[in-house]
Order: sequence, then C-alpha cells, then structure tokens
Amino acid sequence: MTKLAVIQMSMTDQLEANVSKAMKFVREAAATGANIILLPELFENLYFPQAEREKFFALAHAVDRHPFIPQFQALAKELNVVLPLSFFEKAGHAHYNSLAMIDSSGEVLGIYRKSHIPDGPGYEEKYYFSPGDTGFKAFATRHGNIGAGICWDQWYPESARCMALLGAEILLYPTAIGSEPTEAGGLDTKEMWQRAMIGHAVSNVCYLAAANRVGTERVEGLEQTFYGSSFIADYMGNKLVEANRTEEAALVAALNLDEARSFRAGFGFFRDRRPELYGPIVTLDGKTRKT
Repeated sequence: MTKLAVIQMSMTDQLEANVSKAMKFVREAAATGANIILLPELFENLYFPQAEREKFFALAHAVDRHPFIPQFQALAKELNVVLPLSFFEKAGHAHYNSLAMIDSSGEVLGIYRKSHIPDGPGYEEKYYFSPGDTGFKAFATRHGNIGAGICWDQWYPESARCMALLGAEILLYPTAIGSEPTEAGGLDTKEMWQRAMIGHAVSNVCYLAAANRVGTERVEGLEQTFYGSSFIADYMGNKLVEANRTEEAALVAALNLDEARSFRAGFGFFRDRRPELYGPIVTLDGKTRKT
C-alpha cells in the first residue's frame, strides 16, 4: 500500500539549514513507511516574494547546476521514496517557480513549472516568475501516478482536472500561504483554501495533499505569518490527517489506490463528461470563438 507524507516546517534565510531540516524530516517520514514525501513550496529560503528586490534573483539556479537537487536525488534513492521537490529555477534569462519530480530511483522524471502566478500584496510572484510553459503533468512514479501543482495552482479546478485526465491518481500541492495584508481586513483564507482543494479531490476522485510552511517571516521590512494546516484528503474528500496552524509536523496517511480506482470508475464522473460543451473554459471571457 502507498503511504504519503506531507512535511510542514518553518524556514530561515539560511539555505543549508533549511535543506538539512527538510532532509531530516524526509528521513523521519520514510522511517514511518512513507514512500511519497511532499515538502512545502520554496522551502530552501524565506518566502522572498513578499518584496520585489533584484537581489533575490540570485537565489535561482539551473536544474543541471542546482545546489541541492542532487542531494535529494541521492536521498530518494537511499530511502526508496518519491520526492516532488519545489525550487526556484533559472532557465536562460527566464525564471520559474518549479518542481522536480524525483522518483525512488533518484531519477528526475521531469520538471513542472507553476502555471498560475499570483500578484498582490504579500505575494509579489509576477515580479520573479514567468508563467510556466510545461503544461500540467502526471508523473508515473514507482509509488503511484502523481500530478503536482504549486500553491496558486491549487485554487484552479482546471489544473486538477487536467492532471487527472493525464492519469494522476494523487494530487500534490507544495504551498506557501498565510496572512493577508491589513487592507484585506484581516481575511483568513485557511478554510476556503482547504475547501477548494477538497473539492478537487471529490470531483476527480483522487487522493490530495498540501504541504504548507509555518511561522512568521520578515523580508525587507515586510511580515507574513503562514498558517500551516497542511493536510491529506482521501478520494471522497475526507481529511485523513491535518496539522495545526503553528507547529512543524510530518503527517502520514495510507492510500488505497486500487480502491480509489474502482470507486472512480463506478462513480462515473469521467464517463459522463461532455468535453464538446466546455469551449468557454478555454477562453478568458467565456465566449467561444468559431475558427
């Protein structure tokens, strides 16, 4: 049986310390039997997109010259675990918020680049990241077919549906989400954040998990408090495990992929789809164009 773990952790501005902590959590999760382990978004540093500063582009690295991806490749092979790994990618003159899917052999099966890029106070990602150009993916890992979105992707039902149509049976979302700026009136998005993703689990009859960070981070005089609440949901939308808002945690849950596969086929969501009617989905204004 597949076991999935999500890691909820706090970060500092020290890359080596963050990477060491992440690797320690991976080892702890693997020791409980987990064979797919998800870390938070951009876990190697503070969430720098709070502020727009040229100096933070220096944090990006090309995949083939990356400072810590090889360490996690070796760890995945040693522990026989799958590691979907979030990182800041430099590709030529472009920069992406990316994820490397590392299989239990240590091989990088491919790269996913974040498709939906937020832009607003506290989340100034459009300054740093180009919109991803990889399209959505489903990775056939040794421990299951995995689709991975990144943070803002998790709010879009189209993302989850595309990954499911490509064969994903587990949907994973590394995340960095927390407090909104004061002009938002103290909005707390925790409940709606979880509800949106649980809806994806139900509509696609897939297991789903999100790994968030915790703690208050200060970047260039700005402050953000991340609300944790990482969780794993089953294919009916039931939360199997959930972390609290403030503490680091390694959550583990067993997934019965065969049972989910049977239930998915019998429920008929994919049988009864009508793709020929969904033209408005591929437009911005809902008006289907004739070619």
